[in-house]
Formats: sequence, structure tokens, C-alpha cells
Amino acid sequence: MKINTITLPGVSNARDLWGYPAGNRQIKKGVLLRSGELCRAEEPAISTLKDEYHLQKIFDFRMHDRVAATPDPEIPGAANIPLPVMEMADFATMLEDPAMVDRYMSKLHDKDAAFEIAYEYGLLGPKMYGLFLLGKRGIKAYTDFFRILLENDPSEGAVLWHCKDGKDRAGLATVLILSALGVDKDTIYEDYLYTNVSNAPVIEALKQEYGSRGLPEDKLKTMIFASGGVFKEYLDYSYDVLEEKYGSVTDYIRAELGLNDDDLAILREKYTQ
Repeated sequence: MKINTITLPGVSNARDLWGYPAGNRQIKKGVLLRSGELCRAEEPAISTLKDEYHLQKIFDFRMHDRVAATPDPEIPGAANIPLPVMEMADFATMLEDPAMVDRYMSKLHDKDAAFEIAYEYGLLGPKMYGLFLLGKRGIKAYTDFFRILLENDPSEGAVLWHCKDGKDRAGLATVLILSALGVDKDTIYEDYLYTNVSNAPVIEALKQEYGSRGLPEDKLKTMIFASGGVFKEYLDYSYDVLEEKYGSVTDYIRAELGLNDDDLAILREKYTQ
């Protein structure tokens, strides 16, 4: 399968999902885009999104504080739509000990200290994806994402979604929309894992720097995940959770995001050919 990357100076991990097989159809060209955050987008990137993709909507899955500190640029013709999948207080609920919650929240200004706590208590493990998919904020964000896609007219231009690195919150949004469109699991995994190709220089630099220091393998892996890498077992966990609780990803979309068979048919008609 071909991954259609997009060159957007200042933006990481950008790609167009066109051409992915969706049953006996395929995703249309230039309608569904995913990327890392846009806050450092350079003028050529903004021009490409405006003039080549006629970008209509930007779904921003980042936390409120991140959006306020590093807002998306204004792209003429495109509406910026904040859909936070989680806030830091949600993240802290993964800590069962209230004292640890206070300790973690007090260390957020110190990235190294926050990472150590997150690593120690597994906050950066696969269960984080469960929080995104099953937490109230995540369910609302992904519900709104689908509802806007249903109302959107792709003949007028593209939509783009992102989080910080464009791999976890945005990655799960991609899993959901691809599943809804009838894309097979192997293709979804290939798209998800392509982030490691997009972010290969960062990942390799981390391996070189921290691997040479004798950092434990599992800690290095967590650091890579926190810095732009993805791992198959995180997506495995997401499928396991949804299949165990709902039966399938599309059943989750029906049960929690409120779509019915007619909605799924509309999405396929709009975004595949």
C-alpha cells in the first residue's frame, strides 16, 4: 500500500489518506488529511493547504492549554475546531493514589520529573489509549468529529485533523474513520505505524543518545513513544478493549459515537469512490 505523504514545511507526520482500499472502493484523493500540530507551519505549508487542498476544517485534538499556548495558524477558508480528547486532569485519573496525582500535577513544569512519574506508573503505556477512547471527553471529541464529517461536503475541499505529534489522539481518530469507511485492519496498522517512518530522525537520535547510556529497554521505548514513536502493542490494546466491550470498532462507533448504518453509508459515499 502506498502512503501519500504531504510536504508541509514546519509540520510533521502529514499525509493524505487517499487510495486506501475500503472494501470494493477506495478513499478519495485530497479529502482526508492527518498531521502533527500546525503551530509551526511555514508559509509554503499554509499555501499548500489553502491552494492545493482547499482546506475547509482543522480538527485540533490537543489539550486546551496547548491550544492556547501554540494555536493553529489562520488558514483562509479553513475553520479551526478544537476537540480536546483529554485534559491533564483526565490523564492524572490513571493514577490510583491521590497523593501521586498531586505529585504528578505539581511536576508538570519539569518535563523530566513528569516523565519519570509517568514512566514509573505506566501513564505512557497502552492504557492511555483506553482513556482516549472510553473517557467522556474522548467520546465527545470523536462524536463531534464524526458529526462534522457527516455534515461536511468533501467536494469543496479537504479536512485535516491533528494532535501534537499526529500519532495518538489523531492516530485513533484515523483508526475510527478508516474503520467506518470499511478499510481493513492490515491497512490501518500500516498507516498507524508509518509515523515511525515520518519521525525516524527523532527516534534514531533518541536511540543513539540514550541507548549508549545503558537506559533500560522498556524505559527507552517509553521515551521513544513520548517523543514521536508508535508501537504495535498500543494499537493492539485499543482493538482488544473495543472488541471485548463492543464486539468491533464499528460497534463502538455505533454504541458510543451514536452513528447508525445510514450514517456509515453516507460517510462511505462522501469519502470513498
